[in-house]
Amino acid sequence: MGMNCNRVEHFEEITMRTQTEIPIHQVRLPPERTLLNKLKQRLSEIFFPDDPLHRFKNQPSFKKFLLTLQYFFPIFEWGSQYNLKLLRSDLISGLTIASLAIPQGISYAKLANLPPIIGLYSSFVPPLIYSMLGSSRHLGVGPVSIASLVMGSMLSETVTYAQNPTLYLQLAFTATFFAGLFQASLGILRLGFIIDFLSKATLVGFMAGAAIIVSLQQLKGLLGIVHFTNKMQILPVLISVYNHKDEWSWQTIIMGFGFLAFLLTTRHISSKKPKLFWVSAAAPLTSVILSTLLVFLLRNKTQHISIIGKLPKGLNPPSVNLLYFNGSYLALAIKTGIVTGILSLTEGIAVGRTFAALKNYQVDGNKEMMAIGIMNLAGSCSSCFVTSGSFSRSAVNYNAGAQTAVSNIVMASAVLVTLLFLMPLFYYTPNLVLAAIIIAAVVGLIDFQAAYKLWKVDKLDFLACMCSFFGVLFISVPLGLSIAVAISVFKILLHVSRPNTMVLGNIPGTQIFHNINQYKEALRIPSFLVLAVESPIYFANSTYLRERILRWVREEEEQIKAHNGKSLECIILDMTAVTAIDTSGLETLGELRKMLEQRSLKLVLVNPVGNVMEKLHTSKILDTFGFKGVYLTVGEAVAGISSLEKAQP
Repeated sequence: MGMNCNRVEHFEEITMRTQTEIPIHQVRLPPERTLLNKLKQRLSEIFFPDDPLHRFKNQPSFKKFLLTLQYFFPIFEWGSQYNLKLLRSDLISGLTIASLAIPQGISYAKLANLPPIIGLYSSFVPPLIYSMLGSSRHLGVGPVSIASLVMGSMLSETVTYAQNPTLYLQLAFTATFFAGLFQASLGILRLGFIIDFLSKATLVGFMAGAAIIVSLQQLKGLLGIVHFTNKMQILPVLISVYNHKDEWSWQTIIMGFGFLAFLLTTRHISSKKPKLFWVSAAAPLTSVILSTLLVFLLRNKTQHISIIGKLPKGLNPPSVNLLYFNGSYLALAIKTGIVTGILSLTEGIAVGRTFAALKNYQVDGNKEMMAIGIMNLAGSCSSCFVTSGSFSRSAVNYNAGAQTAVSNIVMASAVLVTLLFLMPLFYYTPNLVLAAIIIAAVVGLIDFQAAYKLWKVDKLDFLACMCSFFGVLFISVPLGLSIAVAISVFKILLHVSRPNTMVLGNIPGTQIFHNINQYKEALRIPSFLVLAVESPIYFANSTYLRERILRWVREEEEQIKAHNGKSLECIILDMTAVTAIDTSGLETLGELRKMLEQRSLKLVLVNPVGNVMEKLHTSKILDTFGFKGVYLTVGEAVAGISSLEKAQP
């Protein structure tokens, strides 16, 4: 009873203060605009949030032409200021990442079930294209593990390279073509928000699951197994390893796990001491050289160790004639291209933005999409498979002191020399070292700390992460990715269809109203129920909001009855966080007002934002609320309604 008295006294105090100190402001409509202006602004906000044309304003024609050239070809922007000091840094970093790119290129081609030489081709042409079109200074371009795995698994479900090498190459190059077309289209049409449907949580689970599958697949090379399953699920892989234990080779096991331990050790050293980044960067090439020498010197005693064999010398042969645009496998090529295109684009942009943030410069997402897309289109015509920005390669590039995209040109030049003159040296390179390089590279994709953080911060995100993880492990990589996207979309729909609502109370001594669960000192105002909605009001959530608000009213009346409090008279709906409303939302407000009016309760709206206020006015819903039905703040609403009640006889 004493608490109720305090609340009444507090209410009277705030009413008297607001009546004497705070004037009641009128809620105004936004400036009138034509339909064309509204549409123009809306499209500009959706597709051009960064206003890419702002630098062209008030510029002469020649300057506009130069700016256009620099926009589409960033090399013209930084190239005019290039000097020998920058070249020295880029030369060192380019040669450093070349030592990583060559063995990684060969390894990732094997991961995609392609000939090893395709990996080197893919480390030559795409980096050259990106260096002219890309906006990142540190992105190391080439094949990436996840995209390689997905391409290999999706294509191998229908066609294998061993059974039909020509068709497999056709599908791989065609998938690369469609990946590039999809990526470039997203950039040109400025539809990059599509890739945002792959949330961070689902990507953590997806990449961890894919990393485990990739690692288990490499047991074929580490154990020396000849016959191995083409399936990518964890159970078939483990069963295949066990069923073919008679094919295990002790020479392969000793050498393979030895080099794997060496690679993981160097990786650990570099992670603990970043200045020693070159240790892990040089480890793959060192492993290739040492293992090749060992197999060559002991070739009479290591017949059971499988080797790469002969690799063709020379530049990338054209592959336009291999592109597959009609036939029964076209749908498979398109589907594979889109999936690998999304994955490689997500990784490339994320990596580029990560290192740009460290050096305080901006990476244009749409330009990156165009650059990555065009380099994959060019790659599909020059015997390359899907490429993007590699995190491991970019990290080495950054730590080696890269200043511009010239480091990619240096790396491509080193690959060119390898293609022209050094291919015979890889003849005795054992497949086991490629398997070890892949495992060492993908093990870093298993991020336990990120998963633990998801568990601590957001249980729904953690559930999405785990569903994605187990989907990849036990179903398939493409379906695991589909599950990840589906969960992301479901989460969006859940937040849209079931938005947050809360009861607000007054902070004593102020005109501030806040969530009573968050601020325990916040007090309810007798006779008033102040509610806030934290989302747009759309057709998807309008019915829910109506039912939820009526439930708040019922619970408030029950609480008042239980404590013999002052009867409820008014519901104040704070619309500060309601950023948009559609026709269903407008109808819901009208219905809610009528339903409350039948129960002798008044509904008042507070602070509707510009476009919401405009729609309330245009739809005539605002007329039903009357002159005193809309207020600028909750405090003014409480004061205004209280003064009206006191004025009534």
